[in-house]
Amino acid sequence: MSTTNQGHVTLVGGGPGDPDLLTVAGLRAIRTAEVILYDHLAPVAALEEAPEGAELIDVGKIPRGEQTSQEKINEMLIAYARAGRNVVRFKGGDNYLFGRGGEEALACMAAGVEVTVIPGVTSAFAAPSLAGIPVTHRGVIQGVSVVSGHLPPDHPKSRTNWEAVAVSNTTIVVLMGVEYLTEIVATLTGAGLDPATPAAIIVDAASPRMKVWRAPVGQIAELAVSEGIQPPAITVIGAVTALELPTSP
Repeated sequence: MSTTNQGHVTLVGGGPGDPDLLTVAGLRAIRTAEVILYDHLAPVAALEEAPEGAELIDVGKIPRGEQTSQEKINEMLIAYARAGRNVVRFKGGDNYLFGRGGEEALACMAAGVEVTVIPGVTSAFAAPSLAGIPVTHRGVIQGVSVVSGHLPPDHPKSRTNWEAVAVSNTTIVVLMGVEYLTEIVATLTGAGLDPATPAAIIVDAASPRMKVWRAPVGQIAELAVSEGIQPPAITVIGAVTALELPTSP
C-alpha cells in the first residue's frame, strides 16, 4: 500500500512515434505530470504538452550509445514518487510488449508505490498497417506471431521456439531483428517456412522517413544488407505482405 504523501507513477505507452497516435489518456497524463522519464522511441514532440516547470529526463537506451540501466530507471521512478511527485514513464509502443513495463510496474509495487498503466499502440501492428499490410486478413491469415529478434535463434538466452513459429501458419512480425535477420531467416526457412513467402521490412514507421522494402523471405535478409537498413525496423513475414493496401499519407 502507498502512503498518503507519496506521488504516483503512470506508465504511458507512446505509440509507434507519431504524436497523433498517442492515446487521449496518454496525452492527459503528460499534461498533468510533474516528472517525465522518456526514451528516444517515444513521440518526444508530445513533451511540448507537459506543464511548465515539469522535469523532463531522457533515460533512453540507444544501441551502442548512451544507456540508462533498467535498474536505475526503476530507482528513479520510485524515488520521485516517494518525494510526492506525479511521475510519468513515457516510452514508445506499448509498455508491456518488449517495453519492460512489467519490470517497472513490479518494482513500483514492491516499493509500495502506486502505479497505473496507460497502454500504447504497438508498432508490431501499427507499422504494418501504415505500410498497407494487415497482419490478419479473412481467408488468408488467422493469427499473428510477434517475436523479438534482439538475440540470434541459437543464442543460449533465446527462449523463442523459432521452429514452431516457422510452421505456425501465422503472420510473423519480428521486432528488433535487423542485426540477426540473416540467422532468423535461415532458421525459419530451415524449419519449413517456404522461402518464397512474401516479406517486408518497414523502417522508421509513423514518421516522414518511413520506407518499405518487399521481397520473398528467402531474399529479405540479403536485401536488408544491400540497402544498409538500420533500426528502428520491423520485419513482417506472411502472405498478407503481398496485399499492398492503402498506406499512410
